[in-house]
Amino acid sequence: MTDFLRAIFDEFTGFFGFGNLIDILKSGNYSELLTYHGITSVLGPLIPFLLIIEIIRAAFYKRFKVIHYKISFFTYVFNAFVGRLISFAMVGICIGLFEKHAIFKTIFTWYWFIYGYIIWEFSHFIYHFLAHKVRILWCLHSTHHAPANMNLSITYAHFFLEGPYADIIRTTICMLLGVNPAMLFVIMFVDGTWGAFIHIGENLVNDARFGFLSKIILTPSHHRVHHAKNPCYMDTNFCNLLNIWDKVFGTYQPEDRNMPIEYGITRPMKPHSFLDAYFGEIVDLAKDVVKAPGIKNKFLYIFMPPGWSHTGDHKMATTVRKEFLNQNILDEKETASTSF
Repeated sequence: MTDFLRAIFDEFTGFFGFGNLIDILKSGNYSELLTYHGITSVLGPLIPFLLIIEIIRAAFYKRFKVIHYKISFFTYVFNAFVGRLISFAMVGICIGLFEKHAIFKTIFTWYWFIYGYIIWEFSHFIYHFLAHKVRILWCLHSTHHAPANMNLSITYAHFFLEGPYADIIRTTICMLLGVNPAMLFVIMFVDGTWGAFIHIGENLVNDARFGFLSKIILTPSHHRVHHAKNPCYMDTNFCNLLNIWDKVFGTYQPEDRNMPIEYGITRPMKPHSFLDAYFGEIVDLAKDVVKAPGIKNKFLYIFMPPGWSHTGDHKMATTVRKEFLNQNILDEKETASTSF
């Protein structure tokens, strides 16, 4: 019984991230709080703490619904050990395999840190873009987009293989482009903390555009747009902190406050179903592959974007978004012509 309670306590402290902080405080060596380890130990509990505040605030204003956190909770429990261990392993393997093939070497200085972060953001863009544009990868990523509500718990809603796939792409690119491994881990910590924070919901921050900051970084407002299934918002804002690559590749999209965001994915889902959110896209892909005529079409269903069809009746995000924007242009022209 004691071992069981200890395991529960360890998982609790692991989720809130204050296990390391407790160890530092127990040691009495408070100077360690000024080291990298100490700083990460202090910042680690930030997102879980904000999640609790978000829930309390939602309950206070009578907007809290347990169902909004169901998919994220079950996904976190399901992934608690396996996904985490595989991700760490993939990072280590990629560093070992590709660091020696870097086009040049960098050291841990502030100017190389800026370079490293820009390269990391590029690698994140590549991983994230592919996760939306290759259907088999979307099957892994769609779990994160399935919830029909935005809150901090969404940061924990991922298929257990998505983390390892993301880390293979990101770490490999960073190693080949010379990002120092020690610097990479610091960048990953900053990225993970901000990447969690941008899922903050309307219950805690209503207008999350953050003023002038939205011009230079990706804010929670941008990421809400990314999670939207509104046609004009589909497949935009793939970056995490710096919005440079979204602007370079034409996927940058600010929030229009006159257009309420509809969260979730376009596929009809069983409301608030963990199993459908976790495995639904895989099941749908399997059905399409089985029904597809010929080997070529079967492969295309796996590697083409979600919504691709061998019949030519495509419902891909780019197609839907283009049709929506074109229709808006026609409507505006019609309105302008009738006003004269």
